[in-house]
Amino acid sequence: MLHRNALKAKMAAGEVVTGLLNSVPSPWLVEMIGYAGYDFVILDMEHLSVNPESIENMIRAAECAGLTPLVRVPASRPDAITHALDSGAQGIVIPRVSTPEQARQVVNASRYHPLGERGITGGRTTGFGTLDLATYFERANREILVIMMIEDQQGVECIDDILEVPGIDWILEGAIDLSQSLGVPGDAQHPSVQAAIHTVAQACQRHGVTFCALPRSQSQVDYWRQQGVKALLLGEDRGLLFRKLKSHRQSFLERDQA
Repeated sequence: MLHRNALKAKMAAGEVVTGLLNSVPSPWLVEMIGYAGYDFVILDMEHLSVNPESIENMIRAAECAGLTPLVRVPASRPDAITHALDSGAQGIVIPRVSTPEQARQVVNASRYHPLGERGITGGRTTGFGTLDLATYFERANREILVIMMIEDQQGVECIDDILEVPGIDWILEGAIDLSQSLGVPGDAQHPSVQAAIHTVAQACQRHGVTFCALPRSQSQVDYWRQQGVKALLLGEDRGLLFRKLKSHRQSFLERDQA
């Protein structure tokens, strides 16, 4: 059943929130992320082949660990948004949002009347019918987070128009894809990429929309905190696991050589 969104409540209380992108589709790992103290997890369906049953199980794992489950869908299609939200996601992450028209379509597919035209079904979000529909509609419109990623030059240029669309909760940067659009593929630290990200962050501040940063160093964490940013996506589990496994092995080899 759709419950109170703890992530949204923490943000409303002015707390700093941290999350991870989940690229290892395992309920066990999602549960671990929650018990490690993160506030939210983004379950990735854009770049991974994850079946609907697995997503539901990962959402359940997040719920068990007090972790707010968000789902990044493959595209802004209404059917993809509907499937993720009907599985119990408490937020939807839309990649490659470039125009206000696209943003309006996303909000329309993510909200119930009078805020949108999302289709209704029974199932786990309504407690299999134990939650009356009027209460469910109101709760879903209040608790579900709609998050959009700005990942190309057009999205940066249109950011003020995008943010004027009612119903957007967060904007998340996508530096690597943005670097391709700006002609410096793979260079997330390039001045043009960083300038574009700052343009987006400043627009969010003007429009009162949460900007979620993806810092790639401690200095960037410190910088965004100084700028008042309180939502931080601290990388992905796949990269963290690989680096830890590699350094763990290397530490033993270094001991042998010593």
